[in-house]
Amino acid sequence: MTKISIGLRGWRFDEEAVFSEDGEFRPLEEVSDDTRKRLIRLTYLQGKPCDACYLIHGEAEKNRANQAEIVYGEPMEEVLLCQTHEPDFLYWFREAGGSERTGTETFRDEFHEWFASGNRAPEGYAGLEYVDTDPEDLPSPPDPEELNQRLNENYDGERKKIDLRTGEITVVEDEEDDVPSLDAAELDRDYPTK
Repeated sequence: MTKISIGLRGWRFDEEAVFSEDGEFRPLEEVSDDTRKRLIRLTYLQGKPCDACYLIHGEAEKNRANQAEIVYGEPMEEVLLCQTHEPDFLYWFREAGGSERTGTETFRDEFHEWFASGNRAPEGYAGLEYVDTDPEDLPSPPDPEELNQRLNENYDGERKKIDLRTGEITVVEDEEDDVPSLDAAELDRDYPTK
């Protein structure tokens, strides 16, 4: 089974789980929950700045930050990196205790604090080698209303909503239920300023 990255390097997917035999993206309802969360999150992360560059330049000069090419970590706690700063992250992860924070809510913050304190990989510390085939090909983000409608078509008598941030499916008891609705504004997230 071939492993591939989509949009940003780092997160790897089984090619057969994401693409049909025709080479088209599978519908989101046909992929696993984890894969769906990552694909949806990738549509948001595409075009964001490298976390390390952002920490160096700050909000006032964020236009000087390199665009992220690589993603590590779990959705919503990911670290975005450019090729220049990937070795710093890998050093932190492999040699400075970063691997102990894998899967924790502080994963990204711990790397940010380490980097912001002036820590870096030693000169010549190697990153990873990648093979790019079509780095611009990324699925379009799903329309939240359409996704909710498709989700509810399969459930007679129950109305359900999906939270794209967490992937949780919630049964809506009645119209007065306090389940947040999906809209594009909820998918935005302020970039970390630490």
